[in-house]
Amino acid sequence: MADILITEFMEESQVARLAESYDVAYLPDLVAEQDKIPALMPGVRGLIVRNATQVRGAVLDAADKLECVGRLGVGLDNIDMDACAAKGVKVFPATGANSDSVAELAMGAIYVMFRRSYLATPDVVAGKWPRIELMGREVQGKTLGIIGLGWTGQALAWRARGNGMNRIAYDPWVKKDDPRWADCKVERAETLDDLLPKCDAVSIHVPLTDDTRGLFNAETIAKMKDRALLLNLSRGGIVDEQALVDALKSGKLWGGFTDVFVEEPLTSPNIFEGVPNLYCTPHVGPRTEEGEGKVSTVTADAVLNCLNGN
Repeated sequence: MADILITEFMEESQVARLAESYDVAYLPDLVAEQDKIPALMPGVRGLIVRNATQVRGAVLDAADKLECVGRLGVGLDNIDMDACAAKGVKVFPATGANSDSVAELAMGAIYVMFRRSYLATPDVVAGKWPRIELMGREVQGKTLGIIGLGWTGQALAWRARGNGMNRIAYDPWVKKDDPRWADCKVERAETLDDLLPKCDAVSIHVPLTDDTRGLFNAETIAKMKDRALLLNLSRGGIVDEQALVDALKSGKLWGGFTDVFVEEPLTSPNIFEGVPNLYCTPHVGPRTEEGEGKVSTVTADAVLNCLNGN
């Protein structure tokens, strides 16, 4: 039996590093056959997963020697945290390791949506010249609302400041006297309703919890500034997908960007097909060479420290 089981992709240099000290079963395709995981859990001391492997139920029931779960990322909605705590299993998310990658994707998406010109290549190559149709708006001087002032929210605030944007953040879990507000040079919104009417773009960077599920719905979006942008790079379920589609079709929103979905991957047909000014990516916010390297290293560090008794 393996000491460490890895069920999803991990940078191979860090897999090799783990294997220097422990017996490692690196099975990155196992996530597609999760019913096979429980049979592999006896004897496993460290389990390493991404966001798709469900660490709950039969997996935890079969874990007789499990000491820790290393999460190659930050979201914990695929891990039964209460059950892990009850079994004395420590959970180590790679907090902050991929925040720059996600923040860069968000900043890029803001530019793409405000300018609306980046997808014109097929028309231009075909001899069309849609200059009027591609009239855009400047990022300079616009106000960005950041939902969640964790590592990624902070990284985005820094980038937005460098691009001449005003910044307002809402995070009820960060105390009023927390130094992050001053360090990021952001205005603090007391409530979500205070933030929404002021912002030309709103970017979401919070985990999926009972408090954040459905946080952006038809009522919330109606309170946003007309022709604003809405970005979700956190988790599907925080934004009501039908409400987003309706707001884009009606012209209430100037653009929508989503890197995450309730159902991943999407199946066709779906409600997003043919929606104007909607930009979708397949949960690639953290997926950069640099981000993957940092996430794998941080996770390997945490698992090794735990198993070594540090």
